[in-house]
Amino acid sequence: MDNPAAARILPLMKTDTDIIIVGGGLNGPTLAIALAQTGLNVTIIDALPAPTRKLRDFDGRSYALAHASMRLLRGIDLWDDVKDHTEPMLEIKVTDGHAGTGPAPWMMHFDHREIEEGPMGYMCQDRHLRQALLTKMDGDARITQVSGETVVSQTAGSVTLASGKTITAQLIVGADGRASGTAQRAGIKRTGWGYGQTAIVCAVAHEKPHGGIAHQFFMPAGPLAILPLPDNRCSIVWSEADARAADIMAMKDDDFLDALRPAFGSFLGDISLQGKRFSYPLGLTIANRFIADRVALIGDAAHGVHPIAGQGLNAGLRDVAALVDVLSDAKARGEDIASPAVLARYEQWRRFDTATLAAATDTFNRLFSNDNPLLRAVRDVGMGMLNAAPALRRSFIREAAGLTGDLPSLMRG
Repeated sequence: MDNPAAARILPLMKTDTDIIIVGGGLNGPTLAIALAQTGLNVTIIDALPAPTRKLRDFDGRSYALAHASMRLLRGIDLWDDVKDHTEPMLEIKVTDGHAGTGPAPWMMHFDHREIEEGPMGYMCQDRHLRQALLTKMDGDARITQVSGETVVSQTAGSVTLASGKTITAQLIVGADGRASGTAQRAGIKRTGWGYGQTAIVCAVAHEKPHGGIAHQFFMPAGPLAILPLPDNRCSIVWSEADARAADIMAMKDDDFLDALRPAFGSFLGDISLQGKRFSYPLGLTIANRFIADRVALIGDAAHGVHPIAGQGLNAGLRDVAALVDVLSDAKARGEDIASPAVLARYEQWRRFDTATLAAATDTFNRLFSNDNPLLRAVRDVGMGMLNAAPALRRSFIREAAGLTGDLPSLMRG
């Protein structure tokens, strides 16, 4: 048990703000809004200029929000701002095979009707989620936004910006991605490796309705995820070997679609590209610590996993919800919210969960991203057996929906 008295070391010096968040992607703003609603003052620093952050163009980037993540957005009064732009994921079909030859006969099929809570998750475009977060922050007097600035130095409880301005706080939260400068400046090292794979991300329009069904097609070079979006569109996350992915990204749009079609198949009719294409290298990277002296890490700054299960953002949002619980509880008890004892509660809560997710995604990727005949036979039979076991299938559905484990209060519904 923690000793509450040991954590009651209140900071003696007045600070500019209670919490500094470095990183203005999705996790950082979500955390800022949730913390401000507990009465804490937050300053969020983003390297992107404000006009760039507020662009509304469709660019093809989308996210799979698990049911528990939807609860978090609802809990901070954000869900109503995005729900009309989302597409519920009603079913997930997982198959194995080769591009151009179709899937193997064995498959896993998950249906949201096997759980009581509703859809397993929702697909949401980046532009809608990001704009809702920015608008919410703009309307909260407890949140100060600093755009177009980078942090050049950091001490326990303060950051200095490239402009020369120094900001002080009780706690610094790193939400600045896998190459987190916050973690580096705090002396936190990382463990990880690359997969020799690159993810190609885009959106396509198609002729036939998708029915709210998400598809995960495992091919020897890596998985292809086809995820439902509104208006007969799907988000594509296509994992390929690095060299092949580079060739694909260099193609003109028509040639790109010709390369995609054998893997995508014809079940949704003809496809056309919508928005831009993006690519990023795939690997596993875990921070050796999630905390340091008056520092906490969330999202990819703490853990970056393979997108094979679509859980990257959801894991980050669970960090957000857990950190809000820990800090608001410490505040209510009169503790120093950035004391080692308080931050240790956050790390202990999130460490096992993220290690388990990292191990699962790593194992699945290694098991499925190959063309070994023996492994192919074992995994195909395994998928068939799992699909035939209702209790196991239901547990997988609840896991995909983010409804298992020790849920933070914002994710309990």
